[in-house]
Amino acid sequence: MDPVATQQVITETMVDAASMDFSLWGLFLRADIVVKLVMLGLVFASIWSWAIIFDKWWRYARIEKRIDQFERVFWSGRSLEDLYQEMGHRPQNPLSALFIAAMREWRRSQEAVAHSFVGLKERVEKVMQVTINREMMALENRLLFLATVGSVSPFVGLFGTVWGIMNSFQSIAVSRDTNLAVVAPGIAEALFATGLGLIAAIPAVVAYNRFSNQTSKIAQRMEGFADEFSAILSRQLDERG
Repeated sequence: MDPVATQQVITETMVDAASMDFSLWGLFLRADIVVKLVMLGLVFASIWSWAIIFDKWWRYARIEKRIDQFERVFWSGRSLEDLYQEMGHRPQNPLSALFIAAMREWRRSQEAVAHSFVGLKERVEKVMQVTINREMMALENRLLFLATVGSVSPFVGLFGTVWGIMNSFQSIAVSRDTNLAVVAPGIAEALFATGLGLIAAIPAVVAYNRFSNQTSKIAQRMEGFADEFSAILSRQLDERG
């Protein structure tokens, strides 16, 4: 091919490509309806993920601070009855909820006319286990959404990528032209969809792993507190027996 003609083709292709809007908004507007839906879905998933991340970050920080405060008060040597009365039956963290539930069952059993010490210990332990399960469900609320976004978003973005590349090949087939001006828009849309999938997935995965780790630590603290509190009640029952 003549070098002059080749240079002219390259120049025309560069002019055509330069005349196109390759901004993020331009790529979105130029995409077909399927790719647009993919992009909108990924943007929504990312925004909702960040809303959950900020909410969970604030909530976990507050819970851990209040758990530390409660443990300091609980192990300060104060009477269990005084502590129960002071808390006013309004738990502000999982450990205080566990303590109030156990003390409520303890007091109900003490007010009964007749009771079995063995039955009382078993009832208190059962109440504490139910409370642990309930508090864990509250802590894990909406973490499944983060896990879903983290695992599904890359594949949704990949679907948008495949669809964009298909559009590029269709443009080539229709125009019978393989220059950059024909191929570039579809490829750019495809890569944009892939990028949105990764933008949605990466923070969701990191946040899910972090919050799952924090949830496990809180669960271990609750289990440990339940065992220690059960031992305290068991000693009191032995003294009364």
